[in-house]
Amino acid sequence: MKKYIVLVLFLFAIVSCSKKSKIQEAAEEIPVNIKVDRYDKAFFETPVTELPKLKAQYPEFFPPSISDSVLVNKMQNPLWRELYAEVQKRYGDFDKETAEIEDLFRYIKYYYPKTQIPKVYTVIQEMDTDYKVIYTEKALIISLELYLGKNHKFYEFPNYMKQTFEPSQILPDIVESFSRTKVKPPTQKDLLSLMIYSGKQLYLNDVLLPEYSDEDKICYTPEQLKYCKYNEANMWRFFIEEKLLYDTDPKMSQRFISPAPFSKFGLTSDNETPGRIGAWFGLQIVRSFMENNDVPMQQMMAMDAKDIFQKSKYKPKK
Repeated sequence: MKKYIVLVLFLFAIVSCSKKSKIQEAAEEIPVNIKVDRYDKAFFETPVTELPKLKAQYPEFFPPSISDSVLVNKMQNPLWRELYAEVQKRYGDFDKETAEIEDLFRYIKYYYPKTQIPKVYTVIQEMDTDYKVIYTEKALIISLELYLGKNHKFYEFPNYMKQTFEPSQILPDIVESFSRTKVKPPTQKDLLSLMIYSGKQLYLNDVLLPEYSDEDKICYTPEQLKYCKYNEANMWRFFIEEKLLYDTDPKMSQRFISPAPFSKFGLTSDNETPGRIGAWFGLQIVRSFMENNDVPMQQMMAMDAKDIFQKSKYKPKK
């Protein structure tokens, strides 16, 4: 019996390993060493009397426009201190996240070999949701106060925004910030171009975070993703019949691309839809293109949206 169990476990291990693609195996061999600078700890654990030393150590975080009195207040303010304590409860040890970021950059290096490995800084800023993650060639800045979990007591945001504050969103947010350096915004502003631009950004999650679920890639709940799949054909028919794909009205982005509690079809059932439905459709079109064309991902990223759409052979699933 014991020999049988050992044999089953051995075979399971072989099957599990065989499930890894050649790309995964190659990416895992790429050496990446991420260095994380806990600026959040340095700031809140530095005595006020040593503020000049801190400023000398991190000049990039201290623009001349910010006075010392503002900085001292932030160091000593009870609410800021409480927020720092909450961040430390969740991210006192950043080893797991560091390993995940290293894995991400292995895939980035596989697809974009010339990419420099940035230094990672963890910070606590002003809960500015537009700057959860900032990526440059030399630095990656992660605002940890925005990844404490959607139900954290400090979050006074709409539910659709709080949904993005889960720890599982750190890597997709890094990919989204990285994508801005690889995916050019469309010159044409019709809805289809905006859809496919967002779809390209989301598709980078497919190749750089292959083990992530679709829910985490686009930050949908399982129910929202189920809604998209179940209603895909009906929603696509609406876009076609209402002739919205080539509509250049600036409101198209607000209705179907930008983060929102729901998408705005102008129907009584709108509040049942997830926001950013246009981005979800863009991802389906890009996926269909990649499945039906022998084109490197990097080349696809530079292609015109209408060319991608025509060659995608996209058909909504019924």
